[in-house]
Amino acid sequence: MVKEDILPEKNKAQPLISVIVPCYNQAQYLDECLQSVREQTYQNWECIIVNDGSPDNTEEVVKKWTEKDPRFKYLKKENGGLSSARNAGIKAAQGEWILPLDADDKIGDRYLELAEKEFGESYTVIYCKAEKIGAQQGAWDLPTFSIEKLAATNIIFCSFFFTKNKFIAVGGYDENMKKGLEDWEFLIALLKSGGKVIQLDYLGFYYRIKESSMITNLDTKTKEPIYKYIERKHLDFFHQHLGSIHLLNHKSEQADLLRKTIESQQNKLSSRRYRLIDKLLSLIGK
Repeated sequence: MVKEDILPEKNKAQPLISVIVPCYNQAQYLDECLQSVREQTYQNWECIIVNDGSPDNTEEVVKKWTEKDPRFKYLKKENGGLSSARNAGIKAAQGEWILPLDADDKIGDRYLELAEKEFGESYTVIYCKAEKIGAQQGAWDLPTFSIEKLAATNIIFCSFFFTKNKFIAVGGYDENMKKGLEDWEFLIALLKSGGKVIQLDYLGFYYRIKESSMITNLDTKTKEPIYKYIERKHLDFFHQHLGSIHLLNHKSEQADLLRKTIESQQNKLSSRRYRLIDKLLSLIGK
């Protein structure tokens, strides 16, 4: 529970936002991450740090923050992977709205404030503009959202807002997915039955790229079975938005080519080129 003296009078009626920070061997980045949460202009939040069995000094770092500010809360569990850690934190959350935040990333100080202004507009997903930090730096130019683009590849980063009720309704993050793309699968689950999405006109997410993650991103052999798992799980979604139900079996080369095109170009394609991709998506199903 948030202490009364932390919340300004004007914020007492505002909804509690739960920021969920899963952490596995990321203690070196954790201070920067949690500092970005504490600097939020929106005050009515809790931050649950989930130690997913880290052998490093995560617990020591977290202790400083829980002693400094009671809005920081600590949850320790056996290692189960990113999806498991997020699910554990969200299940413990008291807030109506959830924001996952990986321990090596950080957020802008108005992200919670600006997102909260949209909570009454029936959005399923709220996110913002993003920037890369670390081994690669610079603007992360995400494509304009459409459900067809989401069917081809993930076009939203992991730190987006959603309600706990919606999380419960779709069964949370898939804990079978331990090698990546769990954010994409979760987004599909959230949006496959419909829903509104908004991108805030605000640079509010800073995604850290490390040398190790760059190497992993090149490992297409690892990713391919994950793509197939997601496609099998949500076959109805891909059928609806990518065309024929035989797309994955008979047109997989076209789908893979389109997906790779979007992934490789999403940082530099203009909106006009994305409209061309939309047309290509419709042609695949013909």
